[in-house]
Amino acid sequence: MKDKINTSVEIESVHREWLEAMTRKYQIADDSKTLRIVLDHARTAVDEKVLFETVRCLGCG
Repeated sequence: MKDKINTSVEIESVHREWLEAMTRKYQIADDSKTLRIVLDHARTAVDEKVLFETVRCLGCG
């Protein structure tokens, strides 16, 4: 078993809705697993600068 911990995060309702939708669409066990998949992808597939220096505020404007 991997070293999983419980943690609390604050996210926007649109983020929660998207996580829930992806969980259903791809038949993932739960939203927590879906978020771990997203985090693993961000850690391995994206240049850090692209991830953290590109402004993509979907709710702004």
